Amino acid sequence: MYNYYEDIVHWLAMSLGHSLTAQVPIWLHSFLHLTLFWAPLAMLVLAITIVVIRLRGVFTYKKPLNLIKEIKEESEFGANAYAFIIQYTLKQQVFLAGLGLLAMPVLYLTLELPKIIINDVISSENFPIIFMNVEFSQSKALFALSAVFLCAISLGGILKYCINVYKGKVGERILRRFRLLIYRCWREGRGPSRRSEIIPLIALEAEPIGGFASDAFSLPVFQGGTFVTILVFMFVQDPVLGAAAITLLPLQLYLIPKLQRRVNVLARHRVKEIRILGGELGDQSSRQDRDRKEIQYIGASLKNVETIRRNIHKVKFLMKALNNFLTALTPFFFYSIGGFLVIENSLTIGALIAVIAAQKEFSSPLKELFKYYQEAANVSIRFQEVIKFLDEKTTNLNKNTV
Repeated sequence: MYNYYEDIVHWLAMSLGHSLTAQVPIWLHSFLHLTLFWAPLAMLVLAITIVVIRLRGVFTYKKPLNLIKEIKEESEFGANAYAFIIQYTLKQQVFLAGLGLLAMPVLYLTLELPKIIINDVISSENFPIIFMNVEFSQSKALFALSAVFLCAISLGGILKYCINVYKGKVGERILRRFRLLIYRCWREGRGPSRRSEIIPLIALEAEPIGGFASDAFSLPVFQGGTFVTILVFMFVQDPVLGAAAITLLPLQLYLIPKLQRRVNVLARHRVKEIRILGGELGDQSSRQDRDRKEIQYIGASLKNVETIRRNIHKVKFLMKALNNFLTALTPFFFYSIGGFLVIENSLTIGALIAVIAAQKEFSSPLKELFKYYQEAANVSIRFQEVIKFLDEKTTNLNKNTV
């Protein structure tokens, strides 16, 4: 069985243009086994598990079709946060996604040019060269490519600026509409009898939903595209280095969602406690008399909020520390495996430098995607809590609409 496993690993290495000979150090041999066999196997198992769980949820979740139609037809907010965002900002989301995709070729160019400058200009002796009927000396080619690199960086910065500005516009517009809808429902008499709870609902709980609306689709497209573009660049330089870049990704994909589910539970408790606290404060402000029990109740509620927030901080910072540690380990694979490949003349020094530089950019979109996952879960909770709040028993207050 072990010999069969060894044959698989050696076949994988040879397929990628490398051979695990006796000259390969034992420690590097182990890393190559992890990179070429165990990490891809873990990724495959994790992907199959996620697909099975999703399919099981689809087939076991049975909801009456007439109820689904009723939700879609009667709810001003839609079935969920994504449906609400698409309902009012579909064209804007498509435009943002298009800008994000437009930035990907520019990003690849900024990754490829440093390698060309190092390998084909600085380290090359084949000068002068003729390109498009123009003769270039070594220094002239260096400055020309450096100018192209500067233009690519500038264009990438302009595109990011345009994306961020437009995202802000979309987010503020959807936030204003969301608050107006909540206010209209409140004026119609929807919600519980403690009307003062509407204040934190509109002022605080609605705020993250507006910010998320600008990132709902553009961030996965832009950051996901950035992640894929950098990964493709790494695989083009050397497939082993590309595989090394995602060696620890299965572990991150397994641990981060588990910790995030714990944060979601705590966040739901926090939202409810804050709303109850706001309602109690509103009730007390409308009464002239003061009771000691009311003060004790407020103190106990504030203590509960503090405890919940401290627990959220513990889990979130553990998640952040774990993610940062796993991300910081990736360069270790590049320096060890990539350095050995350069020594063996299987990889150019320019390609290794370009991959190491790309790795610094590689961790950023991954962090943003994990952060997006956390924010999406948080917004989903807040959105559901808003709907639940407005679906509570109807009061007999002002029935006029806005």
